[in-house]
Amino acid sequence: MSQGASKTSGGFIDTLEETLIAALLGAMTVVTFANVIARFVFNSNILWALELTVFLFGWLVLLGASYAVKKGAHLGVDALVNILSPAARRIVGLIAAAACLLFCLLLLKGCYDYWAVFADLPPTSGRWFPTGFEEKFRSQSFYEVDDIPMIAPFRWLEGAINYNEAYEKIPKAIPYFVLPLSASLLMLRFVQVTLRIWQGTEDRLVASHELDEDEISEAAERADKLEG
Repeated sequence: MSQGASKTSGGFIDTLEETLIAALLGAMTVVTFANVIARFVFNSNILWALELTVFLFGWLVLLGASYAVKKGAHLGVDALVNILSPAARRIVGLIAAAACLLFCLLLLKGCYDYWAVFADLPPTSGRWFPTGFEEKFRSQSFYEVDDIPMIAPFRWLEGAINYNEAYEKIPKAIPYFVLPLSASLLMLRFVQVTLRIWQGTEDRLVASHELDEDEISEAAERADKLEG
């Protein structure tokens, strides 16, 4: 694949992720606004609005965390890193990346095991790290959310995970799917950062940091111009 094609593919994926995150935020705003109008104008209430907003916020935060790693947007304290030599800086970056990957592995196992029983799938065996899949487990695929009604596009799940039993509310497997999804994306992002540090294109885990003196000076100059 050419460099131009790679950039185009990366740009498409970035746009897709950014669009999804923006859509989640927009949906939260619309649902909350609609519920306010229903209450104060029509003296009514959208019963499922609060629960849906909570789930949307959860998706927004968890997906945003992995996207921020990809973009280097998480804040980092680099006071000590900056005084190290390039070689030492790279070693420290690799140690930090290894710690994050270990955390992601533990997080991914926990997230998958929690979600799997709601999707009628076997959780992994092993206390800390996955060693296989459990042969016997108690399926919780019949568990539903409290208020959000079932909709037609998800009816296929009744035959897939609920033994053809009808859902009145959406199954918990749907909103909880963000747990293994976001943990997988987070691990992928840290793997990508680790490879960049190993290859020498980056020297630290988090590239973003608080405003430096030059940026503060530029902001002050712009403010002076606006006042002038």
